[in-house]
Amino acid sequence: MKTLGLIGGMSWESTAEYYRLLNELTRDRLGGLHSAQLVLYSVDFATIERLQAEGRWTEAGDILAAAARSLEAAGAELLLICTNTMHKVADQVAAAISVPLLHLADATASAVRAAGPRRVGLLGTAFTMEQDFYRGRLASGGLDVLVPGPESRALVHRVIYDELCVGVVREESRAAYRRVIGELVAAGAEGIVLGCTEIELLVRPEDSPVPVFPTARLHAEAAIDAALAPEFRR
Repeated sequence: MKTLGLIGGMSWESTAEYYRLLNELTRDRLGGLHSAQLVLYSVDFATIERLQAEGRWTEAGDILAAAARSLEAAGAELLLICTNTMHKVADQVAAAISVPLLHLADATASAVRAAGPRRVGLLGTAFTMEQDFYRGRLASGGLDVLVPGPESRALVHRVIYDELCVGVVREESRAAYRRVIGELVAAGAEGIVLGCTEIELLVRPEDSPVPVFPTARLHAEAAIDAALAPEFRR
């Protein structure tokens, strides 16, 4: 198995899910006592969140690029940024290293296409829902992307930062997300992309009348496929 490098901590709640998923998937593929071969660099999310809020994305990218270089130096052969929002600086991170970066939106678009839907609703942070760095990447992957209206986007964003990122899962927030999903389905969404890794702590398949696509799991599955592929090259 090739060594995976994880840039995590944004938030650590979802990074813990990545660690669990990668190890479960490795065990399922290889059996026995096998677990994932990986190194993790966990940043301080308070610093990253402040830079996000202030629009200082290049500075945030510098932090992640430094983490990526550290992971490569530690032996990582394939890197993952364990958050959707910070894929805004994915190109900056990829330029800092000589090993591949597995883009989360690419893994998601591939999985959605394989499942059949072409028009999907996107839930995530306001940055992910409103800016082109993620929506555009999904569109380049062959998907038609819908996002909620302004009030629903604000609600989805608030729940992520105020609740899920600090480990709080509320039934009333799950009900609110169900309503937002219903709006997207009414607008024509054939599937729902959980475009923030923390949303997987809240939204379950049964919370949506159409298929949901949990991006952390899809990213982890693509990473294990790549790490175990005999043709994998740096």
